[in-house]
Amino acid sequence: MIASLARGTCTIMTIKTTAAPTRHMPPLLKFALELGPLGVFFFANSRFGIFEATAIFMVATIAALIIMWVVARRIAIMPLVTGIVVMIFGGLTIWLHDDLFIKLKPTIVNSLFGAVLLGGLLFGKSLLEIVFEDAFRLDEAGWKKLTLRWGIFFLFLAILNEAIWRTQTTDFWVAFKVWGMMPITMLFALSQTPLLLRHEIKDETKEAETARH
Repeated sequence: MIASLARGTCTIMTIKTTAAPTRHMPPLLKFALELGPLGVFFFANSRFGIFEATAIFMVATIAALIIMWVVARRIAIMPLVTGIVVMIFGGLTIWLHDDLFIKLKPTIVNSLFGAVLLGGLLFGKSLLEIVFEDAFRLDEAGWKKLTLRWGIFFLFLAILNEAIWRTQTTDFWVAFKVWGMMPITMLFALSQTPLLLRHEIKDETKEAETARH
């Protein structure tokens, strides 16, 4: 509710076009496009207020998705799903003039991803294996552990968002979305490095060549 897990936490599952080949997106550009709309949201809120910031956030999100498509000919599932939820809940926020809806957006997105990952495990499917198949080569136990940890983490983020917006001011919640959620996610991703190394499937051919030298 994401390149390597530590380097591209938000880069999850891609939708690929059949009309044109996908292209590599520079990691810094990818990070900027994923974090940029949140930064715009934060500064717009401090300048204009939550409702104007929500409208600007929606525009920035659409712009980021368009740039992703133009540059890479693909859109990661997380930014895509997040963008759809932003449009729905942002639209409701502006239409009903109630900031409850935009505050619920992170809860909905993170709950959705957590439920999908954990639900997949119940049916014996490690969905992160599909998501990260080009970035990692792990054994079956590794994929299951990684999927379980990310599923639980997404649900934790959903609960954390609920706790913050229900107990703190709107300005504090907006700031926490930018300066709290992202660092927490990056730290969690980095903490999974030992698991990735422990369950990595080595390239036997490469190992054999190294041994001969």
